Amino acid sequence: MPTLHLQVAGGGALALDIERLIIAGWTGRDMDAVQHHIDELKALGVKPPATVPTFYPLAASLLTTDDVLEVPRDDSSGETEFVLLQGADGLYIGIGSDHTDRKVEAYDVTVSKQLCAKPMGREVWRFDEVADHWDVLEMRCWRVRDGQRSLYQEGKVTRLLDPRDLIQRLTGEAQLPVGTAMFCGTQAVIGDLGHGEAFEVELHDPVRNRTLRHAYRVESLAVAE
Repeated sequence: MPTLHLQVAGGGALALDIERLIIAGWTGRDMDAVQHHIDELKALGVKPPATVPTFYPLAASLLTTDDVLEVPRDDSSGETEFVLLQGADGLYIGIGSDHTDRKVEAYDVTVSKQLCAKPMGREVWRFDEVADHWDVLEMRCWRVRDGQRSLYQEGKVTRLLDPRDLIQRLTGEAQLPVGTAMFCGTQAVIGDLGHGEAFEVELHDPVRNRTLRHAYRVESLAVAE
């Protein structure tokens, strides 16, 4: 069982034992847009999900706060996602990246999720500090490719299901089991989907004027075929 050593904004250190890691997919609030994206990927050979949203259970050991990510080859890419973390004393929110092998994703989404570690930032917020103004939060991602940094994703959390709704759909209850971490969906890509040498992800709260950030470098262990 991995232990994450985190820092609570405005508080102290948080050591959180992660017993369960889940990637929630197809979490858009606009079901027409979700279906459009499913149709786009289907045309590329990606098998459509049986249900939406879909919850992919992963090995808890894949969750990391490291700033270097080793991947099998140059066929993977990151994507900004807010992360729910259930502690014994309440729910926390972080920012992470569902880094995924895109070549494998074309024929097996579940396996593709397992091939890469899931990086997230060390700083987290208490969810109850953002719950009353959740819908104004903003997500962004930058990608570095060929040494050039550019905006890769941007959008408000309103494009995705509210965390409380997502928890209810997963558990049938109002909270996650203690020790659960769940990635909760992402934003549309600006430009082409694909590999980068580094990714930066952030969750910005314009009401409290603060931002969660994480940046990491990608190191490929083999050259893509």
